[in-house]
Amino acid sequence: MHIPDNYLSPSTCATFGAVMLPVWRRASIKVKAEITRQKMPILGVAAAFSFLIMMFNIPLPGGTTGHAIGAALIAILLGPYCAVFAVSIALGIQALFFGDGGILAIGVNCFNMAFIMPFTAYYIFKLIKTIIPNKKGEYLGTFLGGYISVNIAALFAGIELGIQPLLFKDSLGLPLYSPYGLSISIPAMTIPHLLVVGVLEGIITLGAYSYIKKASPEIIYEGSVNKIKPLYIIIGILVLATPLGLLANGTAWGEWGTEEIKNFIGFIPKGMEDGFKFTSLIPGYNFANLKEYLGYIISALVGVIIILVIFKVLSRINLKKKTKGE
Repeated sequence: MHIPDNYLSPSTCATFGAVMLPVWRRASIKVKAEITRQKMPILGVAAAFSFLIMMFNIPLPGGTTGHAIGAALIAILLGPYCAVFAVSIALGIQALFFGDGGILAIGVNCFNMAFIMPFTAYYIFKLIKTIIPNKKGEYLGTFLGGYISVNIAALFAGIELGIQPLLFKDSLGLPLYSPYGLSISIPAMTIPHLLVVGVLEGIITLGAYSYIKKASPEIIYEGSVNKIKPLYIIIGILVLATPLGLLANGTAWGEWGTEEIKNFIGFIPKGMEDGFKFTSLIPGYNFANLKEYLGYIISALVGVIIILVIFKVLSRINLKKKTKGE
């Protein structure tokens, strides 16, 4: 679901970036007001979890791949605005350092995965807990929050890709950007998510929520960080296990390179061929001189360290502002 650069027109990217600006601002205000310096590590771990879980690709029908996102879990545990903040940072790190998702498309990807998904999951969870006010309702809401929210995000991604050939064509009538219309992009995005990815997201959300409720219930009920150690252990296990994401062959639908596009449709759309180019520091989570699985582990570790450092710095900035009464 990480839309690369040049699949969407610059105007589409700018529009979604503009939509996200007030969302990011509101999320920033909420985090500053509600997350203390002591609680900030939880948010850092949440962002690291989202970053890592997106590295675990799984095979999907049609020879493509997909992955869970973790946004639903963060929204249910910490609230939707915290999820906006955490997942946006994870997506930004992926794009800037590893080339996973476009730089111009950050606003679009954040709209789908860090805005639509967390808010959908949070309110589904709340609704089902209200309708079924017991443990069964809590766990059902957790699963359905993950399942439905990732499918809604996939639907939005399918629409965003599918409207491109309708709106942007060259003088010959050929698509400038993503070449697949709504009749292809929507089923291609939604069917694998309905059948596989949604179930995976729901299971991960429910499993992680159940684990945290048992190992560190204070995080759910009080926002306490006294027992955050089990969460760091989970992050460490995920870092070491990331090479499992390499077992899935193929590329996620709508994330192909230009040569793959040419093989599929016989030409490269002009907007993709002449569009924005950005080379990340560690493209594809690979180090040229290392075996692929080692590169994946090191990339995961680097990403987690960057994220935790960012939240450490943010916690100090937030503390200083509160100390000064700003």
